[in-house]
Amino acid sequence: MMQWLLIMLGGALGAAARLWAAGAVQRLAGGAFPMGTLAVNISGAALLGVLAGAFAGAGETALSAVWAFFAIGLLGSYTTVSAFTLDTLGLLKARRLGLAVLNMAASFALSLLAAAGGYALGAAL
Repeated sequence: MMQWLLIMLGGALGAAARLWAAGAVQRLAGGAFPMGTLAVNISGAALLGVLAGAFAGAGETALSAVWAFFAIGLLGSYTTVSAFTLDTLGLLKARRLGLAVLNMAASFALSLLAAAGGYALGAAL
């Protein structure tokens, strides 16, 4: 039961953080490219990598509460495949194929690099 509560609390905080961060980045960046969603997904991947790297090798019980709150709850609702997909669809519908492809490639490649870098950083802690 406690794990469910941690996930719900983390989820609520992560969703609010995503709304704020994505909006702030998009306002600063401007333009048609969904920079807010991209920034949120990359930063979330990096943070999840740090968490996974920091706790690599820890037992399941040592991770359960931390993982439930941060990885499943907070970062699970902070990062978003649904917004990324909708942003890409919007670019395709607007016939902005180049930006749509850039969004897909950048989201995948940069999130993967951020997760790997975060993992290495977390493992070094």
